[in-house]
Amino acid sequence: MPSQLDKAKAFRALHERPGAFIIPNPWDAGTAKLLAAMGFEALATTSLGLANMLGSSTVSLDAILDNARAIAEATPLPVSIDLENCGAHEPKRAAEAIRRAAETGAVGGSIEDFTGDRERPIYDFTLAVERVQAAVEAARALPFPFTLTARAENLLHGRNDLDDTIKRLQAFEAAGADVLYSPGVRDLATIKSVVASVGKPFNLVMGFADPTLTLPQLSAAGVKRISVGGAMSRFALAAFLESAREMKNSGSFTYVSRMAAITELRGAFAAVGSAST
Repeated sequence: MPSQLDKAKAFRALHERPGAFIIPNPWDAGTAKLLAAMGFEALATTSLGLANMLGSSTVSLDAILDNARAIAEATPLPVSIDLENCGAHEPKRAAEAIRRAAETGAVGGSIEDFTGDRERPIYDFTLAVERVQAAVEAARALPFPFTLTARAENLLHGRNDLDDTIKRLQAFEAAGADVLYSPGVRDLATIKSVVASVGKPFNLVMGFADPTLTLPQLSAAGVKRISVGGAMSRFALAAFLESAREMKNSGSFTYVSRMAAITELRGAFAAVGSAST
């Protein structure tokens, strides 16, 4: 098993090499092992996927960190954590989540400007920047290069102000964030505009982007990292619901012909399990 320092260096190298890379989002150890067995180079957790797994609409920071630990321990791959708002409004308290993230074995994590309050969803600009600054300080105090992602959440929460979103990303970059992220950027022209406005690697989440876009297109547009957020979890649940509806409505079981082969699953779990010990 590579050390946390080795994983951190490998993760940084993915952001520094030419072209874009895909960082899929498992929600437990099993899905992490399957993705590792397929040859993906890094993983990112998904708080939505975790909430779906737990049957909840929200998840606590403790639950996020426990889930991240299980995923980080499941494979030899670098893991970045979706930390939501880092569990606190005040900058120094939020930054404490970065130290705790490192303790899980992860080598990266995010801080976002969504407050968690649907009535006032986005932190004021100054506070949002102060929160990123505090998170950067916490990341730089770690004994390995923790990759900090700063997220501007306007577009997911009814604030369709691209200029303000770009302003926030630029301020987060100036504060020292390593990766920038604005979920909700959808079309290729807008993606190119946002990427061109910043100098740090940009993460695009395909769960909210035009699904016809491809890795080569996004790489040519300057995107560095492509995640999917909770999309794979929701896709898996769509299949679950389809099978349940078939049984309930038709009393039939044709879905079993499309099951994943148990030999493929066990083979992947065994291969990754032996590689990570």
